[in-house]
Amino acid sequence: MSRILEKVTAFVTRSSPGGDDLLLFEHPNAGIQIPAGTVEAGEAPAEAVLREAAEETGLSGFELRAGLGSDDWQPPGHLRYVAERTTVFSRPDPASFDWSYLPRGAMVHVERAVPGFSQVTFQEWDRWPDRSYLSMRITGWVRDEALATVRRRHFFHLVHRDDTPARWTVAIDNHVFTLFWAPVDRLPRLTSTQEAWLAALRRVYPGLAHAPESREKK
Repeated sequence: MSRILEKVTAFVTRSSPGGDDLLLFEHPNAGIQIPAGTVEAGEAPAEAVLREAAEETGLSGFELRAGLGSDDWQPPGHLRYVAERTTVFSRPDPASFDWSYLPRGAMVHVERAVPGFSQVTFQEWDRWPDRSYLSMRITGWVRDEALATVRRRHFFHLVHRDDTPARWTVAIDNHVFTLFWAPVDRLPRLTSTQEAWLAALRRVYPGLAHAPESREKK
């Protein structure tokens, strides 16, 4: 039976004098993004989105306004998701040298397979999407049950009512994120993989659009 990796996306909005704003953050290596993350084992998606929103923004007091649906995606070709934190072995044998691990949610490429094990490669680039060099590569063997063939993403609308600075930073996962609010009717361009997520938010804001200057940015 195929395993499913569940993820969540938090569309956090607030009311302001000029209209509603959406909470975004700037990743130091991967552009402007929406708070999102991976559902932990035994965790409900609604619980996960509140946890991820707090972790990635440093805020609390979110109101979960509504679920905005979900979508399933099957990685093409030999791509897979890591469904649980898993040890990387030097050979397809649990008694072999276990020299590294891969985190839950990582995407890997399957190089070859034997009964019960797959040899996978994980790669991380210096930045995204304008990558210039490969920063890290891990190749090794993992148990087949640690891999997922489907990613299911749940979308939620959250509201935050407390005052915040215009911009602030949060340190998470060895990165420093810069958080800020953007008018819903004039959003900056998001990192390319997240632009499609806005279709879910249009169920709440049908007139969702980007700022004119962001459309001209190369």
